Amino acid sequence: MSDSDSDAAAERVNNPAGESHPVLLDCCGGLSNVDYSKVARWEHSTRSLSRLFGSPYLACYCLGFIIILLNIYRSHSMTMAMKAQARWEVMDRTGVFYAGVTLMVLGTLLVVSSFLALGFTGTFLGDYFGILMDEKVTGFPFNIIKNPMYWGSTANYLGLALIGASPVGLVLTAIVGVAYKVALRFEGRHLHLIRTSISSAKSKSREQKEKHGRSLARERCKRRGIKETCF
Repeated sequence: MSDSDSDAAAERVNNPAGESHPVLLDCCGGLSNVDYSKVARWEHSTRSLSRLFGSPYLACYCLGFIIILLNIYRSHSMTMAMKAQARWEVMDRTGVFYAGVTLMVLGTLLVVSSFLALGFTGTFLGDYFGILMDEKVTGFPFNIIKNPMYWGSTANYLGLALIGASPVGLVLTAIVGVAYKVALRFEGRHLHLIRTSISSAKSKSREQKEKHGRSLARERCKRRGIKETCF
């Protein structure tokens, strides 16, 4: 066997062909948030999932669990992609390691506190299913950062890359961050339209109720013959 054949065989042992797949899979996973938004917009316009499951709450829960499972798969793919690559000496330092740990603690805090503040349906696109919160959440962590769930998740990925001293992890974190940014751009615009239309509908409904109340009051006044107090 020649030296080149030996090198090729060693390369196959150290980095089998199957291990290159997680990198591509993770890139696709990073873009999945855009797909979630597309599904949610489709649901908002057709109510197909709500009819299929018989309830908007059940449909939202099912989509939420799918999102959770895909996010777990994305994290696993990213971990496998980093393990398939050699550690980068420039990043393989104690300070970098502890910076990664700090980012993961911060990211986890943002994600968990955001979930607790929003609840399951508030976290997983409940607005698109017609499941609205009574009022806008303004407490922690939303009072210190916008979209804490997304950026907390990004901090977790970045922390994982630093802990693993992985340049591939940095690249994949950047891909995930860009995907989140794109998803937020579409999601924010559409959510604004949803909430504006709902607010307008509530305002019209309130006006109609007030108008109906005044009409009933006038009728009562006329029946009693108290014209001076009629509206």
